[in-house]
Amino acid sequence: MNLTSIGVPAGQRRPRKRVGRGMGSGHGKTSTRGHKGQMSRSGTHHKRGFEGGQMPLQRRLPKRGFHNIFQKRFAIINVKQIEELGDAAISPDLLVARGIVKDLQDGLKVLGEGELTRPVSVSAHRFSESAREKILKAGGKVEVLSE
Repeated sequence: MNLTSIGVPAGQRRPRKRVGRGMGSGHGKTSTRGHKGQMSRSGTHHKRGFEGGQMPLQRRLPKRGFHNIFQKRFAIINVKQIEELGDAAISPDLLVARGIVKDLQDGLKVLGEGELTRPVSVSAHRFSESAREKILKAGGKVEVLSE
């Protein structure tokens, strides 16, 4: 057996339904719309999620919790990634240019995972306490950028 001998399964390809082409087409008279009813006439329109008067799914499901629409989202980098970079000065622009951070969102936050062995000047919008400690302990500088 090879790929050229494999055929299309029966019923896989069906001709499209051509409606409004007269009685001989098999879809004559009401053009598969049935008699009367909401969708039988022209110009019908449903809102997204409408279920024919039944309570829509998005209203049936329970809603829980609180969603803060003013929440700030930060791009994150760890101290161990700063160690791997090897630069003396780290800034959000440098990280975006190198492709380490793809989207800054509302700013850059430095987290404290990993160790730092050399002095580095880091400028970011936010720092975790452990990251700030590790950078200063290694002899580096921490610069907080305005948001």
